[in-house]
Amino acid sequence: MRKLQGFAERVSQAAPPSVDGSKLLEASALDLSPLGKGRIYLVTVVVTLLCVAAALFIDSFNFDAMAPDRLARAILIDLLLPTALAVPLILFFMSKLRELAIAQHRLTIYASTDQLTGLLNRAAFTTLVEEELRTQDRGALLILDADNFKSINDSFGHERGDEALRLLSRAMGGVLRQSDLLGRIGGEEFAVFLPGADGFTAEAVGERLRRAVSVIPFAPDGMAHRLTVSIGGAVFDRAITLSDLLRVADQQLYAAKQDGRNRVAISPIEHYESLPSAAA
Repeated sequence: MRKLQGFAERVSQAAPPSVDGSKLLEASALDLSPLGKGRIYLVTVVVTLLCVAAALFIDSFNFDAMAPDRLARAILIDLLLPTALAVPLILFFMSKLRELAIAQHRLTIYASTDQLTGLLNRAAFTTLVEEELRTQDRGALLILDADNFKSINDSFGHERGDEALRLLSRAMGGVLRQSDLLGRIGGEEFAVFLPGADGFTAEAVGERLRRAVSVIPFAPDGMAHRLTVSIGGAVFDRAITLSDLLRVADQQLYAAKQDGRNRVAISPIEHYESLPSAAA
């Protein structure tokens, strides 16, 4: 199905909506995609016109021998009969195809979405980043880890921990561009891919993310608890694999943690030839 319809339109442009699909069912009549009603109307009109044209063409061999009143009746039948038969059948068939396309789209989004936060899950995030890396020769990968997150679960319970993760997700998503990718890749670990970003941009985005998280109002059971993240990043300016990006970003995340947490540590990749995958 055309590679699951462009990986469900790149998982709804990497910002998954609710997977109930209600908005898809209300698609515009001008939408000619497999999910839109426009394709149903267009195919119905085109096929109906073809059926009418075929009926007229077949009967045209007898038109010369017909009297005027009989000719008018024959033409009217050639117009009405194919229309009466084709329209409901095509509408029904195309509507079923649309329902199938919507169901496939919803299933793809559901399978690609972290159900707790609504972000891309690890599999979807890595797939989309690998697609980007095939065409991008500049960008950055950031890894964010919630600081001392275990203490939230231990002190307030897992329900409050889940609430904190949702707050983190919303805060981070609010400072990113439409073209950026954000996913949850582990328990309290998130990743951001910044296509086309240089070192300055990556540093600026990392700081915006850190500050956005640090001001989240979070008071489980009425007790104020500050949320912070440590961020490690890798900036690249030539072809590179995702595994190498993750390895360097992980190293920088470790450095941010060692430096006291609630820090941003981002490094450009300078010696590509020394990376394990390059050496291999």
